[in-house]
Amino acid sequence: MNAMIFAAGLGTRLRPLTSDKPKALVEVNGITMLEMALRKIENAGISRVVVNVHHFRDKMVEFINNYQPQNMEVVVSDESEELLDTGGGLLKAKTLFTPNQPILLYNVDIVTTANLPLFIQFHQKFEPLVSMMVKQRPTSRYLLFDEKMQLAGWQNIKSGEKIICRETEQYKNFGFQGIHIVSPEIFSLITETGKFPIMELYLRLAGSNTFKGYESKDDLWFDIGSPEKLEHTREQLSLLSDKEKRAIY
Repeated sequence: MNAMIFAAGLGTRLRPLTSDKPKALVEVNGITMLEMALRKIENAGISRVVVNVHHFRDKMVEFINNYQPQNMEVVVSDESEELLDTGGGLLKAKTLFTPNQPILLYNVDIVTTANLPLFIQFHQKFEPLVSMMVKQRPTSRYLLFDEKMQLAGWQNIKSGEKIICRETEQYKNFGFQGIHIVSPEIFSLITETGKFPIMELYLRLAGSNTFKGYESKDDLWFDIGSPEKLEHTREQLSLLSDKEKRAIY
């Protein structure tokens, strides 16, 4: 299986920490976000990972060139000319993946104890177009699923915006965990070009394709989107047991 770490973002919400470095190289208790993600992906048995870069591109490339995984190849997808968002980033990286293999997509600014091998097994068992790791948690934007955990829509509870792509009697609300797996067939269904978010692509395709939600119930999960959230994550990680800390990586 392939993997891709979305690491090209500007990290504006993390300023001033990202004034002299990319978000992916901000440290969490002595380890950069990027290294945490790389370790977790390699420990899941994935042998090839693509990392997209844009903000402080040279620092990212230097880190990746100096990083020495044991059983995984790390490849750079260079978006220095134009930041392409998640959907455009995936499409640009198409030729860098091992062909005809699924791709695990991973946001660099999350920290979680979620078991990636179990998630991969889930995707292999059901063979959907996309598997999405979700959790029942408070958030302003929810993914909506039907009774079979098929993606049915999206809702922003602050703005009131709602998109329904699959009708059902009762929708289940989940927060997206920033971890998903796409089957290689998705590239034949992408008609978008340039810069576009992957969630818009998903919502366009979910009405006529299988998008399965994978509920992450007891796993710890942190979103490092601001200095306050980063500090909270650091504090919580320092309280973990050795077993829980090993699950982070």
